[in-house]
Amino acid sequence: MSKLTRRQILTFFGSSIAATALAPSLERKLFGGGSTIAEAAPLSFTPVRLPHPLPIYRQQKSFLPTGIGVGEIKAAANDVRLSQYNILDDVVVPPEYERYLIVSWGDRVFPNKDEYFGYNCDYTGFVGSANDGYLWVNHEYVSFPISRFAPEAPEDVVGSPETGPLVIPGFPTTKNRELLGEFLYNMGGSVVRISRADRRGKFAVVSSDPKNRRIHGLSGLKINRQRSDGYQSVTSWGSKSYQQGNENYLTSTGPAANEVFNLSSDGLGKKIIGTGFNCSGGTSPWGTILSAEENFQGSAAFFVGVTETVKPDGTQTAYSEGTTGTEFGLVGEKYGWIVEIDPANPGFRPRKHTWLGRFRHENIALRVQAGKRLVAYMGDDRRGGHTWKFISTNTVSNPKSKSNSALFENGTLYVAKFNPNGTGQWIPLRLNSPTNPIPPSTLASVELAALGSAQRNGRLVLPRRNGIAGQTTDGGFFNVDTTNEATALPDYQGKKLSDFYTSQGAILCDCYPAGNLVGGTPTARPEDIEINPRNQREVFISYTDGAPGSDGYPDSRIFVVAKYSAAVNETQQSGGLYKIIEDSADSTGTTFRWQRFEQGGEAGSKSGGGFGNLDNLVFDNRANVWGVTDMSTGTHNGFNIGAAGTPNTIDHTATGNVANLTGVFGNNWLFYIPTSGQHAGEVVPFAYGPPRCEMTGPTFVGNTLIISVQHPGEDCPFSPKVTLSREIEILNLNGTLFNQNRSVPRGSNWPSNIEGNPDGPPKPSVIGIRRKGSSGQFV
Repeated sequence: MSKLTRRQILTFFGSSIAATALAPSLERKLFGGGSTIAEAAPLSFTPVRLPHPLPIYRQQKSFLPTGIGVGEIKAAANDVRLSQYNILDDVVVPPEYERYLIVSWGDRVFPNKDEYFGYNCDYTGFVGSANDGYLWVNHEYVSFPISRFAPEAPEDVVGSPETGPLVIPGFPTTKNRELLGEFLYNMGGSVVRISRADRRGKFAVVSSDPKNRRIHGLSGLKINRQRSDGYQSVTSWGSKSYQQGNENYLTSTGPAANEVFNLSSDGLGKKIIGTGFNCSGGTSPWGTILSAEENFQGSAAFFVGVTETVKPDGTQTAYSEGTTGTEFGLVGEKYGWIVEIDPANPGFRPRKHTWLGRFRHENIALRVQAGKRLVAYMGDDRRGGHTWKFISTNTVSNPKSKSNSALFENGTLYVAKFNPNGTGQWIPLRLNSPTNPIPPSTLASVELAALGSAQRNGRLVLPRRNGIAGQTTDGGFFNVDTTNEATALPDYQGKKLSDFYTSQGAILCDCYPAGNLVGGTPTARPEDIEINPRNQREVFISYTDGAPGSDGYPDSRIFVVAKYSAAVNETQQSGGLYKIIEDSADSTGTTFRWQRFEQGGEAGSKSGGGFGNLDNLVFDNRANVWGVTDMSTGTHNGFNIGAAGTPNTIDHTATGNVANLTGVFGNNWLFYIPTSGQHAGEVVPFAYGPPRCEMTGPTFVGNTLIISVQHPGEDCPFSPKVTLSREIEILNLNGTLFNQNRSVPRGSNWPSNIEGNPDGPPKPSVIGIRRKGSSGQFV
């Protein structure tokens, strides 16, 4: 288990006087910005009892759920093993709190009652007062059980009920243009006004507000009629009013808009049809939302997408057969960006800022100070993806001025290079930037030394170019690894990005291989990045999974990419919580230091923090850290997806990629890390979600936490109900093994089951969580 000292914990969270801070009666300067926080009282809530052991259960009583809304209080004890655990189909919160629905997929909350709230809710952003304002909600993707034709639906769910026709009358049940259009309509985002009478009340949607609206994957489809490439007749996807297409297209700014989109085969220039694949994001101080387009890459299996690969001029290599991009004429280079939306102003045309780069965006975090240049941090959520920073050319006048949007239109994008000694550099992506890729044998050196081989042979993805490394075509990706680096890598070294791309805009359309070209560090899937509110030089990063994959190989000198020995308590690869500390006072410099606070993995493993696959982060108004997990749906509770619910192998003696070990954690959950008080730095479980779901997009609005519950019951039948049971091998806190009998619903009926329909369809939703009978602080 983790051996962090209290001094290390306080230092990580920004204390400049860590030694003094150890005295519990003293006020603590936990953050370098100079703000003083008084010593906090013991926990003000009862932590939720999860299936696996955590150190907090030795110190505090815990709440073990036994039914919907009920449970038992377990006393603190030295032995925190549970021999039996029954998973509930609900959002479980501490007994001092309550959760309630705000809005769900399919809700008719828009002026046009044909329209409905989208699927798979993710990031939430709020603009307004403490009791009234506009909520933006991302809709990331579609998955079974919305339709048996959803991308990558398990083969054995054919014949199982689909939720699309149950929730949306007339939802198509055959795979045709209408269904593909509905898939794209269910993505993008929703703007809804929410309000409550006072701080003691619950938020509810004001469905009569005329500003409530959808911005989705086919917004502006009607502009296809301006084309001459064969798509001019593709302006609708069905007979309903919202399916007719409209003129609500998006626009774009920056180099790609001026140097690439003018070359796009759609002939639409800066105009863009829709936004989709929207994962996390950020909210600007001037009241706009920055929504992050993530998994836009289309393929035969993951067909709701567009072409990712581009040519040297930044335009797509070709339409990808069988994808929604091909069906509707969506050119790939126009997706994979950060999109700015003004929820309170329908007259503001959403725009994609291309200086922020095209990659699989997870989120964005802003540092906005008057008289300083704007700084934005972003992550590319893929295996081997990079950590990024944008610095504007011009400076901020008033942080709350809408004119700050123009700062995204000129600047420089940098990729992070992490050195093993704890230092780092920001490398600019400019035409004159020299190329110096990290050799695959270096990236994989730790795994090679430990196991004698490396997953994917340390794969490094670089741009394919005619005449480079024996290639005969231009465009797309070329894999360099330990088997060919001696012959292939020299052709990529000692050049400039201008030798591979025709313009700055083209570089920005191909950030991932371009970042590898200049020597950026491939990382362990950066899921979320947040700036320390008390010391803005500090940037917290959740890296969700160190395992390599087809996309690339994280640098094993920086990240744990595998389980390196057969010892049952060996360090696990489940990502971790890291921090960058900028050397420059205003964060615009090109050097930094980095630290790892907590490694993912069971608390009984070496360096394990007691969580798996850390995802979204958020700071509350007392600068405590909140985090959610994003364990792959197919590993939850040790059962694979599909009707069969086949048990996964969980073997703590295995080496290499041990992704199935996350099954010990149960459902995805929400935790709290206090940054002051006697539990500073400890992982404290606060809530867990329904089976197969992901809890995402936490946003604090006064005394309420607003959070999405994405894809409950994903890729599993919800009817008939089936309970799965198995023995699961778990690490105790002392690093030894014990077995637990786990029972879990195969799929989910949430939130229908808390609305009086116990056998009803699962629906992605947004909920509020608040303390019972209180209008004060959340914790």
